[in-house]
Amino acid sequence: MGERGPAAWRRVKTGTRTDYRVIQVREDLVADPRSGAEHPRVVIESPDWVNVIPVTRDGQVVLIRQFRFGVWANTLEIPGGMTEPGEDPAAAAARELEEETGYRAGRWEPLGFVHPNPALMTNRAFSFLALECERVHAGRQDPAEDIQLELRPRTQIPQLIRDGQITHALVVAAFHFDSLRIRP
Repeated sequence: MGERGPAAWRRVKTGTRTDYRVIQVREDLVADPRSGAEHPRVVIESPDWVNVIPVTRDGQVVLIRQFRFGVWANTLEIPGGMTEPGEDPAAAAARELEEETGYRAGRWEPLGFVHPNPALMTNRAFSFLALECERVHAGRQDPAEDIQLELRPRTQIPQLIRDGQITHALVVAAFHFDSLRIRP
């Protein structure tokens, strides 16, 4: 294998795409480069996502609580969403922050990106730190969103994660990126 890793698999056939608005799903047929054996593989196409850690001037993190259908429960998260076609992730982060919370940031820091699930998904999730946040209006949630805001001291975030109050993997990844930052 070495530093390059295993050889790339060959796509034999691209399956029919089923469009579910926020994702498109297809089953491709791929060939193993070692043996040529063919295997079906599910691919989920999705726009890139953004997550925002909004921090107010007094050190409060603006969290959101919303119902999530996958786990059929309310979850405690940070603002975020999908990029629009052709939209820069930083612009999407600012848009999502304001739409979901009514807050705007005085300063932005990109934190990095992860592949949400590279075994199946084609997209990336970008994380941003939004500093000096101030509420400028009540927010403009999408008609299908029902979001409640919660402000928590930034120092409480690690405990919220340890206690299982924040469980969304991409939110945990964003806070991990934040913990890796070199602070002045």
